[in-house]
Amino acid sequence: MIEILQPGILTSVQDLGRPGHRQLGINPGGALNCLALSAANLLVGNDMEAAGLEITMGACEMRFTTDTRIALGGDDFDARLDGKSITPYWSVPVLAGQTLKLAHAGPNATQGMRTYLAIAGGINVPQVLGSRSTDLKANFGGHEGRALRKGDCLPQGPASIAIAGPAFGVRSPAWSGVGTQTQDSSKLIHLRVLPGPEFEQFTVAAKNALWLDKWRITPNSNRMGYRLDGPELKRKQNRDLLSHGVVPGVIQVPPSGQPIILMGDAQTTGGYPKIGVVIQADMWKLAQAPLNAQLQLQPCDLEQALHAWEEQQAYLNSIRETLAALDWSRATQYKK
Repeated sequence: MIEILQPGILTSVQDLGRPGHRQLGINPGGALNCLALSAANLLVGNDMEAAGLEITMGACEMRFTTDTRIALGGDDFDARLDGKSITPYWSVPVLAGQTLKLAHAGPNATQGMRTYLAIAGGINVPQVLGSRSTDLKANFGGHEGRALRKGDCLPQGPASIAIAGPAFGVRSPAWSGVGTQTQDSSKLIHLRVLPGPEFEQFTVAAKNALWLDKWRITPNSNRMGYRLDGPELKRKQNRDLLSHGVVPGVIQVPPSGQPIILMGDAQTTGGYPKIGVVIQADMWKLAQAPLNAQLQLQPCDLEQALHAWEEQQAYLNSIRETLAALDWSRATQYKK
């Protein structure tokens, strides 16, 4: 059982989402950074689909009421277990009564945006439409269909590994080079984008600006969409479009000319022109990008997008295969 002592700005139960219900107007939702949650789940012996916690901007504290094992994936919010530092992408044994505390992201959010907590056995809240994710907009799934509050207690499922084994870690996606660019820095995040169905409806100046200018993530962003600030993107002719289906990663351009990148909790249909789509393999970088971060969008084709996805799956497979062969008694002791 996990007892929430401080929920922070926004902490919710999430898994890999509930695809297959868009015809009902239900978005897939789930963890915005599926790569981080999947890796953390593997590190505690769970299936990648197990439910964990998505913690936004840190400032969260919780107590474990039973012996277990945990791993964090995503951004580093100076997590401490009874005062001892825990690094993301490490699998760490936990004793009953120990407290995990994450620091606040701070005014400049230099630590990033989100981190994910996986616990051995997963968070065992009831499934709704095949998922344990919280739909924060429709108020169902997760824990009582809402963000976590102080005093909430979350059940966990049975662990499939030796939870008392020594701590060990793996390379993070960024350290492993998954989807990162040599010119990536904390101040500029590169995202690969497929041209959208209405790309050719935009002026030459708008198309050049999309690829060449830098785009700032505005504070008016959330799990539904990231609103960007930059040069105005104009179409050759302004005309209405029929509403059409949209998916996470789609870059819509409303009449203001300032694009919006749709995220996991976005609506299922929309009527704004789609100038591009962020490839799925790069959505984890966007999920962790702090507010006011600068984005550089780069054109790519379908073959490159599929290769990037295969590269990401190879990273997760390498963790799975390593753990399958792991002799826990010989794992490196956690000494940080």
